[in-house]
Amino acid sequence: MGEDKRAYRDIKEQGLCVLCSRLIMGMMITSSFLSMWLSNTATTAMMLPIANAILESLFGDLKTLKDKCKVKEDPESQCQVKLHMLPPEKHSLPEEDSPQCQLSLWQPHMAEGTGRADHRSPEEIRGEAEYQLKVWKGFLICIPYSASIGGTATLTGTAPNLILVGQLRSYFPQCDLINFGSWFVFAFPLMVIFLFVAWIWIAFLYGGLTARLCKNKQDNRAAAEAKAKAIIDEDYRKLGPINFAEGSISFFFIIYAVLLFTRDPKFVTGWSVFFNKGYVSDAVTGVIIISILFFFPSKRPSLSWWFNPRASTTPYVPLLSWKRTQECVPWNIILLLGGGFAMAKGCEASGLAVLIGEHLQPIAEVPPAVASILITAFIACFTEFASNTATIIIFLPVIAELAMRVNANPLYFMIPATIGCSYAFMLPVSTPPNSIAFASGHLMVKDMVKTGFMMNILGVVCVSLAMNTWGLHLFTLHTYPEWARTLNTTVTAVSITTVPAFNFTG
Repeated sequence: MGEDKRAYRDIKEQGLCVLCSRLIMGMMITSSFLSMWLSNTATTAMMLPIANAILESLFGDLKTLKDKCKVKEDPESQCQVKLHMLPPEKHSLPEEDSPQCQLSLWQPHMAEGTGRADHRSPEEIRGEAEYQLKVWKGFLICIPYSASIGGTATLTGTAPNLILVGQLRSYFPQCDLINFGSWFVFAFPLMVIFLFVAWIWIAFLYGGLTARLCKNKQDNRAAAEAKAKAIIDEDYRKLGPINFAEGSISFFFIIYAVLLFTRDPKFVTGWSVFFNKGYVSDAVTGVIIISILFFFPSKRPSLSWWFNPRASTTPYVPLLSWKRTQECVPWNIILLLGGGFAMAKGCEASGLAVLIGEHLQPIAEVPPAVASILITAFIACFTEFASNTATIIIFLPVIAELAMRVNANPLYFMIPATIGCSYAFMLPVSTPPNSIAFASGHLMVKDMVKTGFMMNILGVVCVSLAMNTWGLHLFTLHTYPEWARTLNTTVTAVSITTVPAFNFTG
């Protein structure tokens, strides 16, 4: 056992841990950025093949790694290990017990990519394979986690965020604090902090990151980094230059993002002031950009016909067609969101939300920060076993009713509950990204539970930090708003003048 630990420590001293930790960080940053604009499922499905390709180029076939991890201290297994490492012309060996076989087994072989002889023992080979297999798991597990984290940064990144906006408009029509710009100002720093903390945790578990930051041999580290960079550069060159359609989509995407951010960012005056209040919304921006894509050409138009009417012209094909839209738009998600809004309205009209809120009255006895943490933790645990969309549809009306009964700002409870709904990391069934990564066959449930349990705790802590620092001032969470006070007087039987305000000072 001591030899195995020593072999594993020697491997980490060769510079591979720093490279793997950086690659994991790169995968997490890329996945989280894509998930801000794409669905978490699509991001995970797109990034996992890329990660597998990089790992296969660095470490070889996954099946070979698993076979190396099963090597034991017996002559037969030693023969198998050395046979794999020998050149192809030496694969035909005599009987294992013959002296010639024993001589061939321990003949020094050339290390891959170097000019030096590799005298590693089976323990060292097994230790290296186990470390590389851990890195492989780290890559597979970091992509769905970072996709779930990145989806919280924008309103369109994940379904619970959209449900929050819809139910706010249903419950509190006068509340206009949540829009694309204000949500991004609040959620993007939270995403960056949680992503960094998650990278440290995942790199510690799977990438060999230690407190010493793996201060090892610079030559080995440089060689490993050069190999990884060469692989990525080669794949990048295969993509070729950006064509006209890709450039056009990039241009409209930038315009779309800028319009969303600047419509009404709250901390400065946005372009919505040029219109009547309530005339434009985030949906208007999306409809305008999508409408342009329906007639904008996907190929560079030719103007040669302007000078020569008989000249050939480029066939007109728009960037987006209605047939493509019908095939790609997730109509099931749209119907699910609409059904969720109807269910929330039903809970409000039937009095179910009021009834449940009455039974949760004792939560007013605890400090508001603790109440927010308890709600976030409960939602994060509940969504491990249920759909995050269904979870937030069920609990948002109850949480809104609870906030009104204790005279707390509803956003102080509803925002952390919505974000906590996306922090489901422990089980494969928690989210579709987790299921996709688990379906690869290289992860086990215990891997996700071990990693996800701490991720849930870190997520709850980060959300609490954001809500009680910049979120408190951005959304004025320390006061009970007028848009909730008006509804409170008509829905509940509790008088505002007799119920003490929720004490935000503890």
